[in-house]
Amino acid sequence: MEEEGAPGDGEVVTPVAAEVVTPFAAETYAAEAMAADMDPWIVFDSRKTPRSEFDGWLESNGPSQVNRFGDEESGVSPVGWIAVLGLNHCPSTGDVTGLQESWEKLLASGRPVSFQTVKELALNHGVLSGKWLMHLDSGFKLDHAWECVARAALDGKISLVKVSPHNPKGEGKQVICAYNQNFTDESEVIRLDNVIRATGVKCSLTYKPDVYTYLGIYRNNRWKLCPTIYESKFDLERVPRRSHIVNKVTNLEVT
Repeated sequence: MEEEGAPGDGEVVTPVAAEVVTPFAAETYAAEAMAADMDPWIVFDSRKTPRSEFDGWLESNGPSQVNRFGDEESGVSPVGWIAVLGLNHCPSTGDVTGLQESWEKLLASGRPVSFQTVKELALNHGVLSGKWLMHLDSGFKLDHAWECVARAALDGKISLVKVSPHNPKGEGKQVICAYNQNFTDESEVIRLDNVIRATGVKCSLTYKPDVYTYLGIYRNNRWKLCPTIYESKFDLERVPRRSHIVNKVTNLEVT
């Protein structure tokens, strides 16, 4: 599933003693993400759909109950994502095709691949959106966190949120993504974290630029890039309570 599990900073992980994650497993994650994106989505578009229909939609499409692969015998189609489009949602205008062509040229040139070179490509092609990720076990906590951010999108506080449906063949975790427009604007990234925390979500978050997703940069990638650039942990001991955010590129605290 896209924005694969939380444990990786580029290292090889062994989730189960008998199972070894192969090098460059990023290609597998990228293929899974592409498959999810291409399958039908369940979408509530708050710009077009009456608000009065939201509660029923939310109850009928709980992420812990919706099956990623559907049910062929019952005629239920696979589901790639469940999403809420906020009141201020605007489709991305970046040049993804040009970005990917420039990426292939960069790889062919033999130049080193780093966060800065990828950021340069993103700026050149206007692919600047990104998302905070929440990795949670299927069940009540996931469904509750999803309802919190989905309502924030309904209220126009987040432009787009989506959640992966339940994968009975997976490791039991699902991911919620909450989007903003510009990953290079640190204040904007922090504001989105504040919005998420204000809904009541307290789990750890990581932030990933969409340029990484489009270029297939996931954990265990061949360039040894960390696939996320910020980490947010909610500090219950601070007064007032707030997030502790670290920039994973510079290793500096930003809040």
